[in-house]
Amino acid sequence: MEERLSMSEVGGSALSWSTTDGKHLWGRNFDSSRLAGGSAVTYVPAGTKYAVCGSSLTGDVVDRSRQRARYAAVGTGLLQIPSSPILYEGINERGLMGGQLCYRGCACYGTQHPKGACPIQPPFLVYHLLAQCATVDEVAEALQNRLSLENRPLLGTTPPLHWAFSDRTGEMVIVEPEAEGVKICRHTLGVVTNSPGYAWHRTNLLNYAAVRDLDHDAITFGEERLEPCFSGSGGQGLPGDWSSPSRFVRLAFLRKYAVKGAHEEQGVARMLRLLQSAALPLGMVRGSQPGDLAALHCGAVPFDYTVYTAVCCAESGRYYWTSYENQRVRYVSLEQLKKRDRPLQFPLEGAPDFLCVSEQV
Repeated sequence: MEERLSMSEVGGSALSWSTTDGKHLWGRNFDSSRLAGGSAVTYVPAGTKYAVCGSSLTGDVVDRSRQRARYAAVGTGLLQIPSSPILYEGINERGLMGGQLCYRGCACYGTQHPKGACPIQPPFLVYHLLAQCATVDEVAEALQNRLSLENRPLLGTTPPLHWAFSDRTGEMVIVEPEAEGVKICRHTLGVVTNSPGYAWHRTNLLNYAAVRDLDHDAITFGEERLEPCFSGSGGQGLPGDWSSPSRFVRLAFLRKYAVKGAHEEQGVARMLRLLQSAALPLGMVRGSQPGDLAALHCGAVPFDYTVYTAVCCAESGRYYWTSYENQRVRYVSLEQLKKRDRPLQFPLEGAPDFLCVSEQV
């Protein structure tokens, strides 16, 4: 069971955006070399009893970490630990959206313990905040005053994580557990990738101040005048690799210049296109120490790639996703699901889905 559920490091990119008719969106790429066995689109109803420190699998649940969910939530995650649902990202019925990303080399837990705070293991944070909070203000308050992130292994490891959350105001907060304590970045640019921290990525954008959406004009060399013969020159210098700093820069400029959708469906389609620009193609990001594949988690490959992409809409409560092999956009509606009083799961992945239109002639 522990091998099936092993917590791997998960990279990715996340973005908050909006539509011209006032819908608020949050989405992410889930980048990894594997997906934990049992991972699926997962609905957890309001009223669910759960714990955020310890596990029924190992028999060490901390009593004061037991909770009862105020809100229903849906996202991609696991139900294999009976005492504690896990969501990698998701949305709740009040429109709070968010997820976890890898913070390798930077994450530091257990350095701040607010008086009377509830201990919580990092993999449980996404579901807990979606189950208990309605807004990013409530997320910030809970992290500052009521929760203590613990460096306590789950299934043999404590994954290095940081988090991003957004709501119906459009603000995205970024949560970074560091040696000085939990840093909560408010009123951000609406983009997050992986290490280093948000402040570094924000400053790094100054290296690309010349990037713009407008093509450059003709240039002269003495008496020679060179007329442009291709478009897109305004973006010269924009990095094209798959490192965390480069993905942050690309998404920041795309978020600034890309044309928003007029309504939810168009907004989601266009946001999926933006996230594709930061997606990792299978075969381009080989692990430096992949080890023996036979000994790795089931389904692992020696590359990091974008296993799936998800987008949430705060107003409709819909959770949309595509997978690497199946680019068809699927979604579930939290408004419909919250009528159910038991957890449900839906397959995340699937075979390629092609539509033959010639048969319609």
